[in-house]
Amino acid sequence: MTKISRDDIKRHGLKRFYKSFTYSIDGLKYAYRYEQSMLIHVIATIGVIAANIFFGVKPIEWLITMLAIGMVLSSELMNTAIEAAVDLVTLEIHPLAKIAKDCGSAATFVLAMMAAVIGCIIYIPYIIELIGI
Repeated sequence: MTKISRDDIKRHGLKRFYKSFTYSIDGLKYAYRYEQSMLIHVIATIGVIAANIFFGVKPIEWLITMLAIGMVLSSELMNTAIEAAVDLVTLEIHPLAKIAKDCGSAATFVLAMMAAVIGCIIYIPYIIELIGI
């Protein structure tokens, strides 16, 4: 059997650079299509962007909310990758497979909760001002 080196696989060039984008888009499409949590995060993202526009938040608040969104979406994609890798190894309900999947999910949950806290810190003053308390 012919042995292929990693250097042969990892060639550089415009075609490889373009293909890396298509692989990323494929991952996003997969997660959006098959992961219910990703759909929820995308809906939340649209809501946050709409709230930013509606309230006319400051540039630093835009930055903070966009960072939070990016972190949550990235975490969800990593969780999906962990689940797929575990399923590749075993479809049995193995204690270690459960730990890997649960911890991946927990990482996304923690980031989503922190994003919600960030949202409260940013939007509550705007809401209070809007309703005139």
